[in-house]
Amino acid sequence: MSVAALLRCCARLHRKHVAAHVVQQRALSGAETVNALRPFYFAVHPDFFGQHPREREVNENSLKRLNGYLENLQKPSSRSAQPMELTFYVRDTKETSDHPDLLSSGFRSVSFTLQTNDVLSTVMNVLTSCSLSVEHMKGLKTNAETSRRHPEAGLPFYRPIKWDKSYYTFTGFRDPEQELQQAQRVEPILSLWLRNNETEATKKHSASLPRREELNRLKKELCDTFHLADIRWQRSWGVAHRCCQLQSLSRLYQQNPEALIHLQGHTVVFADQSGMNASGHVMLGTMDVHHQWTKLFEQLPSFRRLQQQTDWLKERISVLLGGTQVVHMERLGPVQPIEEHYGTLSTFHKNLLSRRLWLHPRSLQGLTMLLENDRSNPSLHEMGHFIIPTNCDPPKLQVFLQSHAPEARQRAQRRKQLQAEEDAVVQLCLQTLSLRSLSKEPSVSSSQMVLCCRRLLEQRSPLLQGLHLCVSHFYSVMQDGDLCVPWDWKS
Repeated sequence: MSVAALLRCCARLHRKHVAAHVVQQRALSGAETVNALRPFYFAVHPDFFGQHPREREVNENSLKRLNGYLENLQKPSSRSAQPMELTFYVRDTKETSDHPDLLSSGFRSVSFTLQTNDVLSTVMNVLTSCSLSVEHMKGLKTNAETSRRHPEAGLPFYRPIKWDKSYYTFTGFRDPEQELQQAQRVEPILSLWLRNNETEATKKHSASLPRREELNRLKKELCDTFHLADIRWQRSWGVAHRCCQLQSLSRLYQQNPEALIHLQGHTVVFADQSGMNASGHVMLGTMDVHHQWTKLFEQLPSFRRLQQQTDWLKERISVLLGGTQVVHMERLGPVQPIEEHYGTLSTFHKNLLSRRLWLHPRSLQGLTMLLENDRSNPSLHEMGHFIIPTNCDPPKLQVFLQSHAPEARQRAQRRKQLQAEEDAVVQLCLQTLSLRSLSKEPSVSSSQMVLCCRRLLEQRSPLLQGLHLCVSHFYSVMQDGDLCVPWDWKS
C-alpha cells in the first residue's frame, strides 16, 4: 500500500471516529440539559430583572438564541453549528457574590462565544463563562465517557437532577424554584400599587420635563437638518441617556459637518453596535466614539448598494415562491446586520435555484415569511407568517407553503384585525383615562394589549390621569416617571 493510500485510510478512520464521538456527545437528553443548566437559568432568568428592563430584554433575547443553539445540536441530522456570540446579565448568587465584576445593582455583564458542536461541551462552556459551578456535571460527564467506551450500550442512562429541599438548607444555596415562586407571588393588585407609587411617578415625571423638552427639540432639529426619516432607540434608555446620545451626534456635526452628509433619508437607531441592520436603518453604537461613527458614515454608500442587492434577492425569491414576500421583524429577535441578512438571502436563493418549483407566480400573493439559519423544519407563526429554514429542501418547502397557505391567510387577517382593534382601544384609553402616553413592550402581543386596555377602561382609576403608562410583564416606576404595569394585572 502506498503512503498516500495509507494516509487516506487513516483519515477516513479518523473521520469515522470523530463522527461517532460527536453523535454520542449529542445524546445528552433535553431534560438532562435543562437540569445541568439550572444554576445558569437561576442566575439569568428574566423574571428576576423586573426592575431592570434593559437587562431583562438582553437576557430574554440571549436565552432564545441559546435555546435555539441547543435545540439544533440535539437534532440527529444537525450540522456543525455556526459560532454565536451571547451576552447575559448574571445575578448575584452565592456562587457569584465574590466576583470582581459584580455591579452595584447586584448583577454583572458576561459575553462569550459558543463554538461547540455538542450539547455537553456547550453546557460546560456556558457555566464556566458565567463563573458558575460545574460540580453537578460530573455525573453527566461520566455517563458521556461510559457511552463513548461502550457504544453498544445504546443511549446514555437518563437520570434527571432534582435536588431535595434539604439540599438547599444544608448547603446554603438558594432554591431557584422557591425564589421564582416568590417573585411571581409578590404581585399586588393594580389599584394598591398605583396608590403606593403614583406620587413617586409624578415627582419623577415633573423632574424629567426639561429633559423631555430638550429631547424633542434635539430630535426635531437633527431630523430637519439631515432630512432623517426618524430617530429611534433599540432599548428602553431613559430620557437623560437619550438626550446625551443626540447631543453627541449634534457635536459630531458641529466638529465635522461633512461627515453626516450620507445620513440623509435614513432612519437612525441608537443601538448596542454600529452598522446597518436588515431593515436598512443606520445603527449607532452607544459605546462607540465619534471616529467609529464617522467611519460608518463613510461606508453608507456601500451599505446602500448592499441593501439594493438585498431588495433584488427578495424580489427574485418572491417570484420563485408564488409571490411570498421575505420580511424581517426586528422585534422578534436580535438585531441582524445587513451583511448577515444578505448572506442568508443569497444562500436561500441559491438553494431555491437548485430545484425547480412548480408554483403559479401569484398563487401565494400576500403571504410573508421569515428566514432563520438555526431551524431544521418550516413552521407557521401564530401571526400568519412562515418561518423557513435557510437550507430547507425546495420540494418540501413547496408542499408546506401550499398546504398551509389557507391557514396563513386566516392568521394574517386575524393579525390585521387585532392590530386595528389594538389601535382603537389604545386611543380610547388615552382619551377616557386622560393618560399622557400609552405604549407596550415588544414582548407584549396585540391580544394581551387589547385585554389589558379593556380592563383598564372598566376600572377607570383616577390615579392614572396624567401618567405615562407602559404595558409590560412586571410592575416598575422608571427613572423618568413612566409606569410599567403587567398586562395581566390583578384587580
